[in-house]
Amino acid sequence: MQQADVVIVGAGHGGAQVALMLRNQGFEGTVLMIGREPEAPYERPPLSKEYLAREKTFERLYIRPPQFWADKAVTLMLGTEVTAVDAATKVLTLSDGNAVQYGKLVWATGGDPRKLSCAGADLAGVHGIRTRADVDRLMGELDGGARRAVVIGGGYIGLEAAAVLTKLDCHVTLLEALPRVLARVAGEDLSAFYEAEHRAHGVDLHTGAMVDCLEGNGGKVTGVRMADGSVLPAEIVIVGIGIIPAIAPLLLAGAAGGNGVDVDEFCRTNLPDVFAIGDCAAHASDFAEGAVIRLESVQNANDMGTTVAKAICGDLHPYKATPWFWSNQYDLRLQTVGLSTGHDQTVLRGDPATRSFSVVYLKAGRVIALDCVNMVKDYVGGRKLVEARATPDIDRLADAATPLKELIPA
Repeated sequence: MQQADVVIVGAGHGGAQVALMLRNQGFEGTVLMIGREPEAPYERPPLSKEYLAREKTFERLYIRPPQFWADKAVTLMLGTEVTAVDAATKVLTLSDGNAVQYGKLVWATGGDPRKLSCAGADLAGVHGIRTRADVDRLMGELDGGARRAVVIGGGYIGLEAAAVLTKLDCHVTLLEALPRVLARVAGEDLSAFYEAEHRAHGVDLHTGAMVDCLEGNGGKVTGVRMADGSVLPAEIVIVGIGIIPAIAPLLLAGAAGGNGVDVDEFCRTNLPDVFAIGDCAAHASDFAEGAVIRLESVQNANDMGTTVAKAICGDLHPYKATPWFWSNQYDLRLQTVGLSTGHDQTVLRGDPATRSFSVVYLKAGRVIALDCVNMVKDYVGGRKLVEARATPDIDRLADAATPLKELIPA
C-alpha cells in the first residue's frame, strides 16, 4: 500500500497551493497529490475565457510546469479518483482498486457542474465548463461548424461563455430563469449593465426564462424547448447553473456537512487529521456576519490552502482572508471585493454609460462589498473600506471624483 505523510485529494488551485506552501514552509515529509484529471495542476478561470477563445494554449494554463512538482518532491497521481475514505485507519480507496494511507488528508476536490434535471440533459452537444476536457469537447464541435448556441444560466460562467462565443461568430441565446442575470451575487445596477452589454454584442438574452426540456435527434441536441412551448434551435447547449460539491466519500466517512464539508477556522473537518478547502469547504465567514458559506473562487482556494499548509507545519493562523473575485467579458474587467449578500443600500459611483463605474454595497451604513467595472482604483480603495468596516459619508462615497482612499478611517 502506498503511503504519504500528506495526501492532497484534488489537483486544482487549492491542492496545488497546499503542496507549494508545505515546501515553502520547510515541510520535509512525503506529499502525494491525487487528481482525477490526467493533467498536472492548471488554472481553471481561463477555460471559459482565453482558452475557449483560443487566446491561450493549454500549456500556458499550468500553475507550474509539470516537472516542477517532481523537483519539489511532490508525487502526482493523476487520472485517479478517491472512492472511499476510512477515517479510522486513514486509508483511501482509489478508483483503480488500490489504496493509499495518509498521515494528514487535505480534501480539495471542488465540485461538479450541476446538470439540468429535465429530459435531454445527457444529449451529445450539451456541455458544462469545468475541466479542460469539457472545453476541448466544446471546441471540437465549434471546429466542426456548430454556430448556434444556447447558454443556460446567467451567472459568471454563462456570461463569460456567451461573450467568447460571440467572438467566435456564434449566434448566442442566453437564458436566465431569474428576473435578472447575476441575481444571486450582484445588485440591479450591475445586472442591468451586463444585460445591456450582452444584447449590444448580439446576444439574444432572456430573463425569467424557464426551460422545459432539451430536444434531440440521433442522440444529438437540436433545440431547447421552453415552458411556453417554443423551441430554440441549438447545435450547442452550455449549462452554467452552479456546481455540486464533490464530497460524497468524506460524508460517507462521517464528515459533517451538506452543501460542502463543514470546517473550522483552520479548515479542519470533524474527522481526525482531515482538512477541506476551496469550493467544497463550508466555513463561517466574518464577511457574511458569521454565516456558514461556500466560496467558489481562486482566492478562497489559495488562501485556505495556505492556512492548511501552515497548520500542518504547526503554525496555526485562522482563515480570515478578504473574499475577492473577477470576471472578464468583452473588454470589461469586473473586480469584486467582499460579499454583497444582505445589503440594504447601494451607491453608484460613476456612469455605467461610460463603461467605467462602481457599485458600493452597504449594510446599516457599513461598506460590505464593491463591484468595480474597469475601475481599478476603486477596487483597491474599496477593499480597504470593506476590511475597515467603514461607514463613510454617503455623498462623498457617491462622488466618483472622490478617491475612496480618502474615506478610509484613520
